[in-house]
Amino acid sequence: MSKGGRVSREPLKLRAIDSDDLDVLGAFLQDALVPVCDMQFIPNERRFVLVANRFCWERVDFSEKPADGAQKIDGIDEKPVFERVLCGITFENVEKTKIRGFSQAAARDDDQILEVLDIQVEGNALTLIFSGDAAVCLEVAGIDIFAQDMGEFWPTLRQPHHPDEDAP
Repeated sequence: MSKGGRVSREPLKLRAIDSDDLDVLGAFLQDALVPVCDMQFIPNERRFVLVANRFCWERVDFSEKPADGAQKIDGIDEKPVFERVLCGITFENVEKTKIRGFSQAAARDDDQILEVLDIQVEGNALTLIFSGDAAVCLEVAGIDIFAQDMGEFWPTLRQPHHPDEDAP
């Protein structure tokens, strides 16, 4: 959010070099959709890259909602409008990778898509946690991650929902 409660209209451009930065980056990437075929380890560059379809949490104005939460998208019935954008993420200093819960080879044939839940760090391991018990563990020689939105934002009617863990 920018000053005055207005929603930021700038593309995301973040660099994470420590665990505090990683917490911020993880929040921005929560609920991003990542086609398995858009993830790649480049060993000779010690780099892991991916392209995510990122839900723009920073563009949701939680302070002001229309009485009915409605807007219009090209003739579609009035419903709340949110936004998504493609985001390129580069993980530097990657020594090796391990995957769990999916097969990159099979994904090239069936367009498997994973949903980002979190990014965790423990020692020299960065782990991208996805829904469905899938994960990518990156053995790194230090945290150095860059994320940048690419292209135009587009509207979506669906906002990711997270059930309240404390609810009965």
